[in-house]
Amino acid sequence: MSVNLSCDFSDRHLDSSQNTSQRQLAITVAVDAETSFSDRYLNLCLVLDHSGSMGGQPLDTVKKAARDLIDQMSYKDYISVVGFDHKAEVVVESQTLTNPENVKDKIQYLRASGGTNIDEGIKLALQELSKAKKNTISQAFVLTDGENEHGSNQRCLQFSQLAAEYGMTLHTLGFGDNWNQDVLEQIADAGGGAMAYIETPDQATYEFQRLLRRVQSVGLINAHLILKLAKNVRLAELKPIAQVQPDTIELEPEKNLDTYIVRLGDLMVGTDRTIIVNLYINHNRSDPSSEPNPFPAVTAQIRYDDPQSKQEGILSPAVSAELTLIKDFQPQVNAQVQTSILTLAKYRQTQLAETKLKDGDRTGAVTMLQSAAKTALQMGDQQAATVLQDSATTLQSGTDLSEAERKQTRMVSKTVLQFPKK
Repeated sequence: MSVNLSCDFSDRHLDSSQNTSQRQLAITVAVDAETSFSDRYLNLCLVLDHSGSMGGQPLDTVKKAARDLIDQMSYKDYISVVGFDHKAEVVVESQTLTNPENVKDKIQYLRASGGTNIDEGIKLALQELSKAKKNTISQAFVLTDGENEHGSNQRCLQFSQLAAEYGMTLHTLGFGDNWNQDVLEQIADAGGGAMAYIETPDQATYEFQRLLRRVQSVGLINAHLILKLAKNVRLAELKPIAQVQPDTIELEPEKNLDTYIVRLGDLMVGTDRTIIVNLYINHNRSDPSSEPNPFPAVTAQIRYDDPQSKQEGILSPAVSAELTLIKDFQPQVNAQVQTSILTLAKYRQTQLAETKLKDGDRTGAVTMLQSAAKTALQMGDQQAATVLQDSATTLQSGTDLSEAERKQTRMVSKTVLQFPKK
């Protein structure tokens, strides 16, 4: 497998009469699958909440979804299961899936009781995943229906960051309406994974299967984006880099001399990753004709591991993104990049709306949600536009958003909603 990298500016032309310009660079990362997946194995840990609030239909539904998921895995894959309430325990130790019925029986034995301690569950999951981490796709699905009242949300974040450092990916599934969306989003974002919302029990199997398809499509792991900027180019000071596809995530660049490094994590076959970089370009030249034009502004490269070939630290060919100074400047906006910019705007407008609502500024929250709805319409995301506008209308009427409405609002800000097929 190899990586295909492409770079496009929001407008590749600059006005030579201006001293400074702002441009957004869209970097698209795709995996070229030249061979089959026959020699790459999944290392999956299911981290399941079986606290008292999961009793009855919720836990029964989750156990069925987990058992159905086992049936979709290869006997060469590794599986482990961790259960947690106010404490955590290993239900199935890491093992190859040569005896799936035994694993499913142990899942079925889970009983609901106690409180909720998510971080202890994640801690045990990392220990189990580490046993089979070498040359596998190491992933954890963390499901909960409640607040982390017996644990530490800060420890959850720390464990997620640790997982990412060791090439493990954490996905979160919020069941019902009483889980903390901030905590589960932080875990998924820091852990390089996705956040899913199981609004009703009948959606559990669909969401488990959707995440499984996602991790089964992972071809390359531990990917990092390496950026080198020209001397007259700099990153924006505030939130300069974000992923906008397949999910919207704010990314933190690390500077190493003249290079910026951003962790991307897993790269999936058939699903491109799109990164937006916000840049400022200083082109105040006393004699522009003495400089090359167009000029290379950014050089991008991907470093990654290939679990199938067992190679690590592979570097993709470097790709250069160029800008051109022109005298008679007329904007030439790249429509595809503009859609990516709108995707990020939708997310940030919704985030700002949530902040204003927490601060008691209902009017400000309504305004930002309406702006986010308009942005969603501009990019053709009708479902998101409907959810965001409905939330704005509810607040404008003086009614508080329900927990389900809050969670739907957050989900449509991060990704394009997907629904089970009827």
